[in-house]
Amino acid sequence: MTKQEYLEAAEKRYDELQQLNLITDFYDYETEFVKIWQGLGREVLEKNISKAGNDKRKKKPHNSGLCNYK
Repeated sequence: MTKQEYLEAAEKRYDELQQLNLITDFYDYETEFVKIWQGLGREVLEKNISKAGNDKRKKKPHNSGLCNYK
């Protein structure tokens, strides 16, 4: 992701962030703020690495010799 791509992604969310100023309840403000920033973070991560998979389960090594469960 280039600096320009990041700035464009953040700029897309600027109006959403400004709309938060209309919210008077701190809990609601914080909840919406977190959603906006998590969305931006996910977009940046996916752009830098790759699109996240749908499987939310933790990956475990198989037959790698790292797990010696008996």
